[in-house]
Order: sequence, then structure tokens, then C-alpha cells
Amino acid sequence: MAPFEAPAVDLVDLNQKSLFLSACSIAFNPLFWNVVARQEYRNKVLTRLFGGRSQTACYALALTIFSLGLVRDFLYERALRHQPSYPLLELDEIKYLAYALIAAGNILVVSSTWMLGITGTFLGDYFGILMDDIVTGFPFSITDAPMYNGSTCSFLGSALLYGKPAGILLTAWVFVVYQIALKYENPFTAGIYAKRERERAAAKKAGQKAQ
Repeated sequence: MAPFEAPAVDLVDLNQKSLFLSACSIAFNPLFWNVVARQEYRNKVLTRLFGGRSQTACYALALTIFSLGLVRDFLYERALRHQPSYPLLELDEIKYLAYALIAAGNILVVSSTWMLGITGTFLGDYFGILMDDIVTGFPFSITDAPMYNGSTCSFLGSALLYGKPAGILLTAWVFVVYQIALKYENPFTAGIYAKRERERAAAKKAGQKAQ
């Protein structure tokens, strides 16, 4: 039996504007929410905009982030449709892997949101809405960034499902962007909670002195 030989095809069509629009959207979203959230933390921009209601402001940001995510996903899907397919990615085994990745990604994202709640998921820490304790249950028991890792799995699964090498390239870009975002987000968030612990310790010490 002769070995399978895939015909020579272009893997990625760099002339498609939709590819670059998708890449820009992928990069813009975490940049947007990090800039806005830090402005909120330092200057209470959104809280003031919503009349001092920090929780309402956080929900508004959550809705904005969710909407931007829908736009990003639409641009990604459109970019894939404009790209060439690759025969090896159209094998049944690849499709099964694609469905598994999409399922795993959705499980990570949904379970993370369930564990954290809306404010915990959508940067409530920056609004002064802090979690009582660190969440350690699933999915945080297997990854410290289930939202980002789950999203990356879904991007890769979609790329394989469509059989598009360009989708794999964009998924690599997603991974890089999210890793950069985590390097900024994790230390900043840790600093927010460290400040709360210092304030609690100072208040406890002051209370003991008052007795």
C-alpha cells in the first residue's frame, strides 16, 4: 500500500486581512481589560461612572469583556474560513481530537466561572470585591489559569476542526498573548490580596492595643 501523500498547498494565506484582524482582536482584549481594570483600581474610574456602585461597574465591565470575546470569536471563525485547509488535518482522528479539545476548553472555562462567580472571574478584585479565600478546587487544582488555558484549548480545537493551519498559528498567538497577560496580572492581583492581609493584620493589632 502506497504511503499517504498530501498535495502541496499553502499552509497560511498571509494576504487575507481577516487573519490580521483576528490577531489584533486576540491581542486587544487582554490589553483592554488590564488597562481598564488598573485604572479602576487606582482611580475608581468605572465606579465613579456608575455613581459609586462598584459591583454594578464590575458587571458592566464583565458584559463588555464578554461582548469583546464574542467579537474576537467571530473574527477568528471568519479568518479560518478565508484560509486554506490542509488534508492531514481533515482526518477523522484529528476531528476527534478537535472535539476533545473544545470540550476540555469549555469545561475549564465554565467550571472556573462557576467557582469564581461573575465578579471573581471578571476582575472584581480591582473593584475591591475580593474573594474570602484562595480557590483551590477544580479546575484550579489542575491549572492556575483555567480561563486562559481553556480558551487556548478551544482555539486549537476549532483550528483542527476546520482543518486550518492558520488556526494553529493564531492559537500559538493566543498562547503567547495570554502568557504575557498572566505575567502582568498575577503579581498585581497578588499585591491586592497582600495589601488586604496587611490591613487586616494592622486592624487586628490596633484592636488588641485598644483592649
